[in-house]
Amino acid sequence: MLKYSILFIGLLFTALCAKAQIAKRYKYKDLVFSDVTIDKDLSYALNAHPNEKKSWLFDLYRPKDDGSSPRPLIIWMHGGGFKFGTKEAKGIQLWSKSFAQRGYVCVAINYRLSKKNPLFDFDEFKKSCYNGVQDVKMAVEYFKLHHMEYNIDTNKIILAGNSAGGLIALQATYSTDAELAKMADVADTSANKQGLLKIAGVINFWGGIFDLDWLKNARVPIVSVLGSKDNLVPPTHKSAPLYGGIDIHKQADALNLPNELKVFDGYSHELQRQFNPFFSAGKGTQKRWLMAGQFAADFLYKSLFH
Repeated sequence: MLKYSILFIGLLFTALCAKAQIAKRYKYKDLVFSDVTIDKDLSYALNAHPNEKKSWLFDLYRPKDDGSSPRPLIIWMHGGGFKFGTKEAKGIQLWSKSFAQRGYVCVAINYRLSKKNPLFDFDEFKKSCYNGVQDVKMAVEYFKLHHMEYNIDTNKIILAGNSAGGLIALQATYSTDAELAKMADVADTSANKQGLLKIAGVINFWGGIFDLDWLKNARVPIVSVLGSKDNLVPPTHKSAPLYGGIDIHKQADALNLPNELKVFDGYSHELQRQFNPFFSAGKGTQKRWLMAGQFAADFLYKSLFH
């Protein structure tokens, strides 16, 4: 009888240990916080003209009841072809909330949109990207100045975005203002003459980079996610000087730049079955967005916290 009792206790202990291991969650990788606080319509350009103030608003997402200090920051930028979109886009809200649940401070920002038609004018598209890059650089400087207020680790600032937001993140991290201004055929009016931003990582959701050689400029880890049938930002180069996630992955590998790529086979832009910007993303698309977020979180955890 004693033998069976000892055996039962041993089995029970083993089962409890296994359950504990399964239930263990890791901060910055898993969803460890159930609640998130959201502060809306703050500004990262305090002296902005009233007519442009909306362009520089941000929403702040923080894990509730997290006493950690300081915490990594992710700056999220929406898509919309530099013509449409806001910080309240469904995907941006979903990623900002879920990454805050992992322990990050997240800010979803607006940036200046074109008054022209960048979707059908590639020159305007490049100029709009240049403006977006200047805006996110202003945001980075703002959060560095206010790092104590928001409990931010300035050595772990990550740029992230989908579509046009991904383009901004890539260009802001890997190109100099002079290089980007030359590409966009605009005068370099930026205040930053010190070179590249000091960024800890890039999350590129179905965005692209104008020049693969720019990846040589910075040793910043990058994670990309895309759909194999994306015709809006093709995974590999076609005609315009724009290189998608597969091109970026290959070039990063050649440069020994830490990176990972996830391709959703059979899906288009925004991981939709067939991309349509005028219809709200369904449950299937949102599920893929969450999968993309987890893939990015796993990569950042390995790159920045190990």
